[in-house]
Amino acid sequence: MTTTPSTAAGAGTHDAARQAVVLVSSVLAIVAAFLGSGVIVGTPIQDAAGGYLDADSTLVAPGTGAFRIWSLIYFGMLAYAIWQALPAQRHDARQRRLGWWVTGSLLLNAVWIFSVQLDLLWLSLPVIAVLLAVLSRVFVLLRERPPKDRVEAVVADGSLGLYLGWVVVATPANAAAVLTATGFDGFGLAPEIWAAVVLSLAAVVGVALALWGGGRIAPTLSLCWGLCWVAVARMTDEPRSESTAVVALLAAAAVLAVTAFARIRSGRRAVV
Repeated sequence: MTTTPSTAAGAGTHDAARQAVVLVSSVLAIVAAFLGSGVIVGTPIQDAAGGYLDADSTLVAPGTGAFRIWSLIYFGMLAYAIWQALPAQRHDARQRRLGWWVTGSLLLNAVWIFSVQLDLLWLSLPVIAVLLAVLSRVFVLLRERPPKDRVEAVVADGSLGLYLGWVVVATPANAAAVLTATGFDGFGLAPEIWAAVVLSLAAVVGVALALWGGGRIAPTLSLCWGLCWVAVARMTDEPRSESTAVVALLAAAAVLAVTAFARIRSGRRAVV
């Protein structure tokens, strides 16, 4: 099939629009995060929505220090947005497939922040669940086509992998916060049992990502970062639970071990 000049021009315009939208949505996500931090206006995330997202709200809430990873994630996403906006990436098939999904994830992140700031904790759960689904789709697309060089491996696969790994931990923590706010009593089961189940499920997802992705490092690092901070919070903050801390550390160790195994088995070197 012959490509006419008008068809090529239309595709070029579409590609340029995609690049611009990804870049703008990245900036919007960073601005939303800055506003959500409560530095100038609004309330810090941990204090918003009744404080149910704070480190002492549930057994599976990560310690406050865990959220420092957002600085790295936002830096990575901005680097990716700038890189994909370069002329060399305009007609790249991989970026064409990723662009709109990445845009969706960034916009959903902004919506999540504003839902919490508006004390709509119940709304934050479906938003972050959809965000997890979108990032999972991004992971599928990343896996289908390898990066063309190490720069792409770092700014695309690395940044998006960190984003996904953190949201894997944040989603069950968000769900626990919503259930706590509604007065959920765990059907009579001890909170430590529920915490162990939730952390084990997060580990299962991490193991699945490691095996399916051939031992990609970025999702594992951010997921294990979150799990380790759950352990820190349970050993140093209320509600204290040594058993939950142990489960969180074992979960992180399992994900790290399987990632190392999968990476050695696949012989990966470039993809992060």
